[in-house]
Amino acid sequence: MRERDPRRLLARRREARARVHIVDAPASETAPDGAVTSRQVADVTVPRAELDRIWNPEYLERLARMYWVFLTRISLGLLRVLYTPSSRAVVLIARPLKLLTFRAPQYEIEATRGVVTWPIDRGLLVARNGRGKGCLRISVERPAEETGPEIIVRVTSEVVDFHPLLAGNWLQLRVHVIVTNAFLRSLARLELPPSVVGALRPPERSAHPLA
Repeated sequence: MRERDPRRLLARRREARARVHIVDAPASETAPDGAVTSRQVADVTVPRAELDRIWNPEYLERLARMYWVFLTRISLGLLRVLYTPSSRAVVLIARPLKLLTFRAPQYEIEATRGVVTWPIDRGLLVARNGRGKGCLRISVERPAEETGPEIIVRVTSEVVDFHPLLAGNWLQLRVHVIVTNAFLRSLARLELPPSVVGALRPPERSAHPLA
């Protein structure tokens, strides 16, 4: 196999680099039963050629994977994500300490929009009355009409109807907002790692997930 020229790889990465703008302040609200909803939005400016290359179902799944990778990275490895075909679990260091568990992600794919939703199951951070309620959702949308060499893609991250263990815990919500905004800014690198499960990976590549 021919060795890759590191200079060409570096140049390609620079060409693919996007620009991220966080849109307004995060919107958060708390319902009378203690359920929290929080929404953060970013506009990501991407070169048209690069966007066309990654605008497919596989990369929606890879965007979802990037969220969990970022969570592990920003926590210096203290938080890890365990995968099964039917669930995701955020654990503190080891399996018994499940902070949050989710059911398998649900995908919505349209011509100009993609959505991945993880229904919340339970976990140490979830109140008893919030088990099986709410979700974590990431959506990405491109304009229906596009002009110019760059496209502005809107990426939205939402926590909907989440019941925290400690109702009214502003610190827990604040940490979530900080982490999510940092994740949105990290999209400027356009580094979307391969999915662990590979549910949306093309069949011809399913046997080689790291190809």
